[in-house]
Amino acid sequence: QQFEVISDQGQSGDEACPYKRRGPPGANKTDSNLPLQKDEQAIVAVVPHGIFPFALAFAALPERASQVFGEFQPVVASATALFPFVRTFLGWLGAVDASRDAVDRALFEGARIGLAPGGIAEMFEGYPKPMTNPNDEYAILEARRGFVRMAIKHGVPLVPVYTFGATKMLNRLQLPAIAEKVSNLLRISLCVFFGRFGLPIPFRTKLLYVIGRTLYPPVASENSEEFRQQVDTLHDAFCQELRRIFERHKASYGWEDKHLNII
Repeated sequence: QQFEVISDQGQSGDEACPYKRRGPPGANKTDSNLPLQKDEQAIVAVVPHGIFPFALAFAALPERASQVFGEFQPVVASATALFPFVRTFLGWLGAVDASRDAVDRALFEGARIGLAPGGIAEMFEGYPKPMTNPNDEYAILEARRGFVRMAIKHGVPLVPVYTFGATKMLNRLQLPAIAEKVSNLLRISLCVFFGRFGLPIPFRTKLLYVIGRTLYPPVASENSEEFRQQVDTLHDAFCQELRRIFERHKASYGWEDKHLNII
């Protein structure tokens, strides 16, 4: 699989982020604004999920991850444990179950994790779903704030990553709406997909990863209302950064006419 990575992280503490990096006690301003290192704890948020999360899977491979993203443990749906081969592969990657308790525990223990915020629901979004445009990309983020809450709770920075081409590796058939509802309820995909030769073999598609600016969380407020406002502010910053890197780099992928819809 061909892939390219562009780092568009700019300067740490950039005006696009409402919060600056907090340095250790006694650190001067320069120290506290050093770029995030690949071995530092972080939440690497990869968008979009795609019909199969190839973008997250390839990024999590140790050799590639250590060179580009920094090694991280991928967060995966609980249903993956039903498949022996997949379960073994994910165990090799140190995968974390997508349950709130498991992610909370991993971050508490200092893990650097990677996840696809859109999850299974994002598999069903976009063309050929009714009322969607085949020339648009779709990211389900408006109601997805759990990963942002975790970032603030544990004081862990967010690293936005957009992967061009992730939605083009497989096609799917549009099933009745009940299939999507049941999939979200059971947290397992009920999806009919195909690739080359009409088989579940991915199309040869180049992936372009664009790493956005690191977003540093504030000190978590003990006041519930203030904490909610912190979550909303950081979530807005994440969505804005995702739009920025999409618009800035879509032409280099040949997608000049495409638009990103955050829903």
